[in-house]
Amino acid sequence: MSPLNNVKHAGADPAVLVVGAGPTGLALAVDLARRGVPALLLERNAALFPGSRGKGLQPRTLEVLDDLGVVDAVLAAGGPYPPMLGWDGDRPLGAYEMVARPTGPVPGVPYPEGRMLPQWRTQRVLYERLRALGGDVRFGAGLADLAQDAHGVTARLDDGTSVRARWLVAADGGRSTVRALLGVDMTGGAVSDTHVLVADARVDGMSRDHWHVWADAPGGAVACCPLAGTDQFQIVARYGDGARPDTSPAGVRRLVAERTPFAASAVRDVGWVSAFRPRAALADRFRDGRVLLAGDAAHLHTPDGGQGLNTSVQDAYNLGWKLATALADGVAAADAEALVDSYERERRPVAEDVIGLSTRLHRAAEAGRPEGRRRGRETHQLDLGYRDGPLSRDTRRAPGGTLRAGDRAPDAECALADGARVRLFDAFRGPHWTLLAVGGAPLPPLPPPPGGGPLPVRAYAVTPTEPHAHAAYGTGPALYLVRPDGYVGLATDDPAEVAAYARRYAPPYASAPASAPAR
Repeated sequence: MSPLNNVKHAGADPAVLVVGAGPTGLALAVDLARRGVPALLLERNAALFPGSRGKGLQPRTLEVLDDLGVVDAVLAAGGPYPPMLGWDGDRPLGAYEMVARPTGPVPGVPYPEGRMLPQWRTQRVLYERLRALGGDVRFGAGLADLAQDAHGVTARLDDGTSVRARWLVAADGGRSTVRALLGVDMTGGAVSDTHVLVADARVDGMSRDHWHVWADAPGGAVACCPLAGTDQFQIVARYGDGARPDTSPAGVRRLVAERTPFAASAVRDVGWVSAFRPRAALADRFRDGRVLLAGDAAHLHTPDGGQGLNTSVQDAYNLGWKLATALADGVAAADAEALVDSYERERRPVAEDVIGLSTRLHRAAEAGRPEGRRRGRETHQLDLGYRDGPLSRDTRRAPGGTLRAGDRAPDAECALADGARVRLFDAFRGPHWTLLAVGGAPLPPLPPPPGGGPLPVRAYAVTPTEPHAHAAYGTGPALYLVRPDGYVGLATDDPAEVAAYARRYAPPYASAPASAPAR
């Protein structure tokens, strides 16, 4: 990286500079804003991304969006996945469900079904939340160069100005400028010889009750999915024999006319169009000094299984509280470094696993195998966790339930000591840590932070009242310290360990970052 000379400074320094206002960057900016962390979100383009690209939100991502305060808007704007309907020309072959639907409530999972919402609308919801929290996006601000030292990063923008920040997060997509400037390679490559076209358009006369599929269409399979909350369809077409897609509006109309019974004139308002070869790749590292890679800048997936956007948003959710803690007063430098380092150690294995899943689904679908047509719990991302991560500590002498440090803490109804009832996800919601004392375990004393302010750890003595909660949390006595991102950091039966763990990772007993209400 070249030194940055003769540049003008662009206003007050943020603590965190986020490059890229896609789902990853917006989710991270929202999380930092509600924690009172000064952040600047840069977007090279003049507006938010306009297309559908990632259109599926998995159950775990809906939980994240609930905590970030936007799930109601997401649920109102989106809808369920429609059933698939296969076609042979103009002859329907029969409908089937790609997404397994629960037949009733799923214990511990408040959002048991994924939701369909085009990416542009997910981004709009997050952007509105960011602005409500006092943040914004600087559009038309591209990154030209960067230099870093032991204390921060200086970024030079296309207009010749510079921004100085303690940390920089690259959320600028698969063709990441930041990753290229760092010289970080990606391991992986194309998983198919075929090209894929994706377009958003209206198709007059096409029913919106089904996701229409012509698997054996001339030239390659094509699918038209009605996008919930819009009057558009997402058109996805595969091209065989080395053919390259024509991404012009006329090319999209011709594609539909050649592969389906619909005339070219039925295709109207062709908007966003993209063509690509499916790839699977993983950045060789997620951290380079004071710079961190997140989302597609760190990992690339095939679209199959709806994993890319969801993994990216959860990168941001993992990173937000860690950066806020590392920036807080009173946190030892070694603890701050360990906390930021834990981001790669936790998220890179997850990304590797998810890339493997989406690649298997892609190859099964391409080969016409049945497993390529169904989506179940493995795509919901509820079972991903950090048991082997550096922040997971489980010291119970005899664990009484299935829950372990590093696992996602499931929702459940519990009784408090006074008989009142509380749902755990209501207790978890917000930027704080949550201490659960189960089955009569004594609550250790946790003094309030000096000078007042929000409690960094909220403590509850609870008795689970639902069978699945008994199975997960056990009957105690046990103490669970749940991280701000909803994963168990510490599971112990020794109250003294709680204060020691909290002093390292919930800094608070010095000067916790200010936080805005979560909802």
